[in-house]
Amino acid sequence: QVQLVESGGGFVQAGGSLRLSCTASIPAFSRHAMGWYRQAPGQQRDLVACITTSGSTNYEDSVWGRFFIDRDNAKNTVSLQMNSLKPEDTAVYYCNTCQRNYFWGQGTQVTVSS
Repeated sequence: QVQLVESGGGFVQAGGSLRLSCTASIPAFSRHAMGWYRQAPGQQRDLVACITTSGSTNYEDSVWGRFFIDRDNAKNTVSLQMNSLKPEDTAVYYCNTCQRNYFWGQGTQVTVSS
């Protein structure tokens, strides 16, 4: 059964860190570029970080230098290390392929207080 399960969110003060994790039960995980997305209330769901099959990474400008994506193909997991968090990072965070191939999971809430 195809499933994306995110975890690791929480409530932190500005400047803090969180590490999100996603377990992706999808076919041929290692052949997909995997991404982390976020959606703030009333906003669209945007891709913030993507890691290719070869391990190359790309980031949305607002998180560059603060967020770091990595993957473990043996465990079918993709993680997002978030440092120097800002209130504007508050959102529900989701994982999916970078092409949004699969149904979304429930996401994990990240709330950053000022």
